[in-house]
Amino acid sequence: MESSPLISIGLPVSLFIIMVGIGLTLTLRDFGQVTRNPRSIVVGTVAQIVVMPLVAFAIAGTLGLAPALAVGLVIIAACPGGTTSNLFVLLARGHIALSILLTVSASLITIVTLPFFTNYALQMYFGEAANISLPVGKTIAMLVVIVLLPVSIGMFIRTRAPAKAQKAEGIVSIFGGIVLLLLIVALLWGSRERLPELLSQAGPAAFLLNLIGVAIGLGASRLAGLSQRESLAIAVELGIKNGTIALMVALTLLESSEMSIPAVVYSVLMYGFGCILIAMGRRLVPAPQ
Repeated sequence: MESSPLISIGLPVSLFIIMVGIGLTLTLRDFGQVTRNPRSIVVGTVAQIVVMPLVAFAIAGTLGLAPALAVGLVIIAACPGGTTSNLFVLLARGHIALSILLTVSASLITIVTLPFFTNYALQMYFGEAANISLPVGKTIAMLVVIVLLPVSIGMFIRTRAPAKAQKAEGIVSIFGGIVLLLLIVALLWGSRERLPELLSQAGPAAFLLNLIGVAIGLGASRLAGLSQRESLAIAVELGIKNGTIALMVALTLLESSEMSIPAVVYSVLMYGFGCILIAMGRRLVPAPQ
């Protein structure tokens, strides 16, 4: 699936603008609440980093996936949440500060854990490992430019003009919804010719991984006594994966188009689950005053 200019150029620019808008809705107090009670960070991080890859191994074994598809499923499961997860949490009225912290922490931790689980899967299904390493500098730079910098700009503007910043949330939500719609259309259009074939090969496995991930996010959060907004944030982070990293590992580092199939299918399905979470959140969580 080739990357169109809308995705390769328009998406990062749009995400930067959206993250500035998200920053307009945040204060240091929001992050302070999360760090003072880190239970939500622990639940979300462990679920992303450890539980999701184990779920992928279980699904691959249960469905009897071909070795290449099984490795590909583990790869996408071991990836962190994508930066678009913050947009989904915003639209679902989830806990934005928690979502941002989980995106950053998981992205940094998976620099180590993603190669570990990938190599383990290669040894398990093919009997051999590969020398895999993720670009540390590029990952950190992406997090700073796409997440931390624009959020900081938005928070700074809020301290200077709190009334105007508060009014901007509606505009950010509308703009974010439009970007999300265009992204889904572009993704479906880009894979339109191979979509039936891809869904038949990896559809059930990707669907189960996404469904179980969201269910774990909601269930584990509620069992841990977290709020609805925190539960939504964790569920989104588990459901919305950074498919770009998965494709880089499969296509560039492992040079296997077959291993990339689960990531492509998952990247299509996850937006459907994300939209369901948005609808759920907007029904359960009152609009901010």
